[in-house]
Amino acid sequence: MNPESYQQIKSALLALGGQRVWSLMVTLFGDLAQTEGDTIDGPTLSAIMTELDVRPEAVRVALHRLRNDGWVASQKHGRTRRHALTPTSLAETQQASARIYASPENYETEWLLALLEDSTSISRREMAKHGFAPLLPRVYLGGSKAKAPSSALAISASQAPEWLRKQIAPQLQEEEYNALIPLLRLMTQSLSPDALTDLQIVVIRCLIVHNWRRIVLRHPALPPALLPENWAGTRCHVLVYKLLTDL
Repeated sequence: MNPESYQQIKSALLALGGQRVWSLMVTLFGDLAQTEGDTIDGPTLSAIMTELDVRPEAVRVALHRLRNDGWVASQKHGRTRRHALTPTSLAETQQASARIYASPENYETEWLLALLEDSTSISRREMAKHGFAPLLPRVYLGGSKAKAPSSALAISASQAPEWLRKQIAPQLQEEEYNALIPLLRLMTQSLSPDALTDLQIVVIRCLIVHNWRRIVLRHPALPPALLPENWAGTRCHVLVYKLLTDL
């Protein structure tokens, strides 16, 4: 990847994923400091955020917000501040990482259909926490490990008719996946880790994860039996996994 291609890809990923500095920093800590005891020191954080085209004053504001929210803790060691995820945010990050960094081949085949008493008894947000995505009013689909509420009728299966697969896919951020895929493909074609500095690798990884996580964490994980063949989310997952492995 030549310098011009690197800048173009970086700018495109920043534009696609949005430039909320605190959100970028959440991604960065999740990628670099997701193990207990991991820290990012002040100079390193400043260098990365500068490479992400973020102004120093914006970094300070974002850090202040994350500390106030209990997401990041900072301690001074000599003249250097070291920043780390708090125990609570570390636990949340590790839980999300299991989904973000999962192998695209690590999927189950069984699935569940959950039927609610009525369309207002349990909200979509609550059903998503249980691992279910909406299909129709009162009807939700999830993987075999999803936990149906006690008031729901849950039916397990392995095979799904094509009409069911076609109906569920458009509700899973398909447009966002399709917008990210061309950039991921461009990177797989032009990316040469050996031609990048360590700082550039950190930045590209951060932006890949940032764009990927903002989509994939917005819907429950569903087994392939519920998804159409050549689904955009699966194609996106394969490209993300390859790039993060290469980097």
